[in-house]
Amino acid sequence: MKKIIGLTLGNCVHVAGTMNFLSLAQKENYKTEFIGIGLSIEELIDVIENKRPDIVGLSYRLSPEPLNKILQELKEQINRNENLQNMLWLFGGTEPTALVAEKYNIFNKIFYGDEDIDDVIAYLKGQENLEEEIYPSSLIERIKFKYPYPVIRHHLGLTSMEKTLEAIEKIAEAKVLDVISIAPDQNAQEYFFDQENMDDSLSGAGGVPVRAEEDLRALYNAAQRGNYPLLRSYSGTKNITRFAQVLQDTINNAWCAVPLFWYSELDKRGPRALKEAIIENQQVMAWHGERNIPVEVNDPHHWSLRDAHDAIGVAVAYIVAYNAKKMGVKDYIAQFMFNVPANISGENDLGKMLAKIELIESLVDEKFSVYRQARAGLASFPADLYQAKGQLAASAYLAMAIKPHIYHVVGFCEAHHAAEAEDVIESCKIVRGIIKNEFLGSIDIKKDENVQRRKNELIEDAKIIIESIKSLSPDKEDPLIDPDTLVEAVKLGILDAPQLKNSNVARGELKTRMVSGALYAYDEDNARIIPEKERVETIFKNNKLFRK
Repeated sequence: MKKIIGLTLGNCVHVAGTMNFLSLAQKENYKTEFIGIGLSIEELIDVIENKRPDIVGLSYRLSPEPLNKILQELKEQINRNENLQNMLWLFGGTEPTALVAEKYNIFNKIFYGDEDIDDVIAYLKGQENLEEEIYPSSLIERIKFKYPYPVIRHHLGLTSMEKTLEAIEKIAEAKVLDVISIAPDQNAQEYFFDQENMDDSLSGAGGVPVRAEEDLRALYNAAQRGNYPLLRSYSGTKNITRFAQVLQDTINNAWCAVPLFWYSELDKRGPRALKEAIIENQQVMAWHGERNIPVEVNDPHHWSLRDAHDAIGVAVAYIVAYNAKKMGVKDYIAQFMFNVPANISGENDLGKMLAKIELIESLVDEKFSVYRQARAGLASFPADLYQAKGQLAASAYLAMAIKPHIYHVVGFCEAHHAAEAEDVIESCKIVRGIIKNEFLGSIDIKKDENVQRRKNELIEDAKIIIESIKSLSPDKEDPLIDPDTLVEAVKLGILDAPQLKNSNVARGELKTRMVSGALYAYDEDNARIIPEKERVETIFKNNKLFRK
């Protein structure tokens, strides 16, 4: 284990950069020690003789002129002392002081103050300028390379291929994110294989008008620069197994995101009947599992976005992860969308996410790994771009509490306009700033009493929902993956949402209300929260299915 000492020189008292570097080094298994502020060269030499470090990190962030005398004295000491010559010397400062440091040919590495965390990590790992190693070509490899720093993701899909290609090139060169999620337009998602049914007037609506495999290959080639971001794409709403093969062959799809219940008659985003959608979605999970491609099942926030109460979101988070595991998925991406609904309180939001995590990660074993992906909810972003930047930062800071492996950046501009390259880059830089400060040390808000109380409440309520669904098919070997049972849970209203009113497959009778910053099932006639046990029992009684 190599030992690094860090300090500031002369009369410089600015230690944040030094402490951040030592924190990064410690996480990369270096032995680190902060020596102090404002040391003279004489004091520095005494420390080195006593500590015998392998690496010395020096910082100076004041006016550059006095640094000349300090570094001249240091250079003379190094020239006279062979032991000092055998160590690695690092310098960190502002650009003006770093330019002064360059002149003395002392330092093995100079940090100018504008380096990204990825660059510092690469240096500490000894992989600087080795692009093939710095930028792994698969999601899990990139997560393992960076963690505990999250992989950064952002979606992109402009109204033409030309604009999207240009944007990908700019974003890749900026080296601000690891995964670009390609958003094909709705025409492509539904009619990629039967384009005669496309409505040309809707070309580019909702994303990039991908029309051929060559288009996808062009998108992939555009990303082969900068930090070589991975690509992934929406899974489509029809013929999704066939589309999965196309994505794998063209963009080396980083992971599959597929629903269990949705993109069906339930949300009318596709033509499939609910049972047919569940079966096909399960098949897609299995297809990716067989090929060791990670899978994300994104139902929990789909229910929450339609105002289902928090307990349903937590229960569904477990059910879909369970389905993924049973379909043979080995690497599961669990997405945690904060700020849904937009006015949920921070403590209740975090409690909800911790409840999901505890249930989902109870499934982890040697054959099933879970990776946490956090993001902000789109509806929480105001149209005012300055306020939106504040929301992006606030949501990202809260999300860091769950220590995500992936952070899905939602462009701050999305309530105002679709994110272009410059918006993506700026949004990613805001989040990277949050992450950088997070790793200087933060308060563990997961331990908050109210957060833990809400987490425990939701776990209890979610288990009631899960067990009630199992009870629908007591003779089935595994009701939670049985399509008929899952359809029945929707038809009965065990899984329901207010925005599903007048659905031809769901009950759409659930009423919910925000109470003290959390979303509950609600009895409007009597102005009270409905306990989950009571809600489920009432459903069974009303359908003459109640079992003692």
